[in-house]
Amino acid sequence: MSVSLIAARNDPPQDARQVRSRNALRGALLALLHETAFDQITIREISARAGTGYATFFRHYPTKEALLGDIASDEIAELMAKTGLMMSGPKRFGSILELCNFVDAHRKLWTALLTGGAAGLVREEIMRQVGDLGDERQCPDWLPPDLARRVGVSSAIDVLVWWLEQPKPYTSEQVAVILDRLVIGPIVDGLVPGTGSLPA
Repeated sequence: MSVSLIAARNDPPQDARQVRSRNALRGALLALLHETAFDQITIREISARAGTGYATFFRHYPTKEALLGDIASDEIAELMAKTGLMMSGPKRFGSILELCNFVDAHRKLWTALLTGGAAGLVREEIMRQVGDLGDERQCPDWLPPDLARRVGVSSAIDVLVWWLEQPKPYTSEQVAVILDRLVIGPIVDGLVPGTGSLPA
């Protein structure tokens, strides 16, 4: 049974010193995720990289999964909200571009989350949340709505991962066109009347 990153999240601290410690732990895990797989990172390594004591870690988080959940939860929720908008509606391309701009504005974080050592856990959490997206009435009888959502979101994640791994990054608009033509358009066009969306 996999652990939900959102369920593993702790309440944020109120004290300024606790906030600094928590931010140091978050930054340390993100840095370590650029170097190694999440399951190989130890709490001692996180604490050492953060410059905090080992016991300090446990004052903030019961597990390293809880720390990852703290980092990822808000970002995933916002990403999922944008993903839901891009799967339907007449302003599809604008929603796709907004999603790409969001990822680009938080590029370092999303590179760590989607291409680093925790990529599998982050993808699982995104797919766990995908069940609430979209309108089932959009799908034809032959296409199960949960499959349409799963294929659309999973393929969109794959395009974002590809983009984040490019040595010379494409612009947000270029990636939005790729997402619309390669992933979203083929799924949505024909399912929702009048959704052709690319700008002229």
